[in-house]
Amino acid sequence: MGVTTALEWLSSCSGCEIAILNIGEDLVELLTDHLDIVHAPVIMDHKYFGQCGDEGSHLEIPEAVVGLVSGGVANEEHLEVLEEMRKKCKVLIALGSCATQGGIPALMNGQNSAASFEAIYQSSSTDKGAELPNQGVPKLLERTYALDEKVKIDLMLPGCPPNPAHIAEVITALLEDREPELPTKSVCDTCPTKREGKGMVNTVKRYTENVEFDPEKPISEMRCLLEQGYLCMGPVTAAGCAKRGAPSCIDARVPCRGCFGSVMPKGNQMLDMMNALASNGIDFKSVVDRRSMLRFSGAHGNLRPKRSTAAKEE
Repeated sequence: MGVTTALEWLSSCSGCEIAILNIGEDLVELLTDHLDIVHAPVIMDHKYFGQCGDEGSHLEIPEAVVGLVSGGVANEEHLEVLEEMRKKCKVLIALGSCATQGGIPALMNGQNSAASFEAIYQSSSTDKGAELPNQGVPKLLERTYALDEKVKIDLMLPGCPPNPAHIAEVITALLEDREPELPTKSVCDTCPTKREGKGMVNTVKRYTENVEFDPEKPISEMRCLLEQGYLCMGPVTAAGCAKRGAPSCIDARVPCRGCFGSVMPKGNQMLDMMNALASNGIDFKSVVDRRSMLRFSGAHGNLRPKRSTAAKEE
């Protein structure tokens, strides 16, 4: 009998579950000799309300030693499932950036929900005058939350998707009763590109053209993308995406977009990046859409609806 393990997904896309599969051959050994999965909606039909799905008034999840939850908390059902997982699991792990920082679903936090739903369901481009869905649909919360905003989380494992090697390391560390060895630095700290120093550019530009690099030379010969003038989130993003030596986006010769979230616990990537730009003599006003810096970390109150002009005047 292996360590009992439960998996859940909330407001997510299943990319984190695919990352688990991408552990590869080592996953076979873990599942065969060490883990006993007792609950995982993505791969097994386990009813929340009994085998027939209509027993009891409160959902039930089997007890487990380890629980992995992906996705953020966007509605009442997500919250109920998360609280049940916290109740039944001794060690609860937030898996992926949606769970740790809100991820893509938390982009909704930057909009007025009522106005958004009106545009989606009641605009002339869809079905003018249609009612908002309310039959069998869980009530939405006021915003999308990261898991640690609602329950105690024992370990954060960010990434969109998370690195399969880190998932394996966390599981192995738990089995061996030790602390997992995970990256603690920023993307910049692990980036091998060539840097020439501050003051090389004074504005940033959008990534609408290819960066300068020689495909015949190693990535260590490519000049830092931020120094080339592109908005690269490497200085304020947690490391961990690298699979072939260089951070994944940089390895593909594109700027880091910040998917592993803030390098600082509960940091604000937008504010931290603005400070990084200013310290390098770059005009932060040249950033076209500052809020896009929070595309993966809009939870924890970082991303909020814009105030209307009338509200500002008041």
